[in-house]
Amino acid sequence: MKHKGILVVVSGFSGAGKGTLMKKLLQEYDRYALSISMTTRMPREGEADGREYFFVSKEVFEEKIQADGLVEYACYCDNYYGTPKEYVETQLAAGKDVILEIEIQGALKIKEKYPTALLLFVMPPTAEELQRRLVGRGTETQDVIAKRLRRAGEEAKGIEKYDYIVINDKLEECARELHSMIQAAHHAPYRNEDFIENMRQELDVLVKGEK
Repeated sequence: MKHKGILVVVSGFSGAGKGTLMKKLLQEYDRYALSISMTTRMPREGEADGREYFFVSKEVFEEKIQADGLVEYACYCDNYYGTPKEYVETQLAAGKDVILEIEIQGALKIKEKYPTALLLFVMPPTAEELQRRLVGRGTETQDVIAKRLRRAGEEAKGIEKYDYIVINDKLEECARELHSMIQAAHHAPYRNEDFIENMRQELDVLVKGEK
């Protein structure tokens, strides 16, 4: 049985290691497509346009909103983030599991539009470890770090709306667990309604044939 692609939404606290985890998952398994988000924030050192994000101006982003060219979008820490629609729908149709790495506001909007989407929330093992990772980046001021920690406290109140939590402690183990969760989700009945209906029809034919 050929599975349709699943829309996998991965969120998590800033500094929880979502980006690193996604890169590891794509290195280890070839069945995933990572959707590239569009943002109005400035690139960090080492980031490239069209690889980590599509970096655009506020004006360009708002034009995309008006043209209905985004699956979802949200404002986070004074910047827009959004998911281009065309890429996602093309990959799902091809049978790829499409991973969206977005924050909690966008994730819940995705669930409204795509009820079969799988929502995963990445967390560090402890709050102290989260702070250590944010400081270890060396790319942000203490004010920004404090802002991200406050934001994490707000996001922690919405985690129960996700399907699974993913504790990102040891990277390789976490990537394997994440892959297992996604593959198990393919077997949920509500993601296999066509297969189930076909089975019912075939059984009906067999039962009638025995009469």
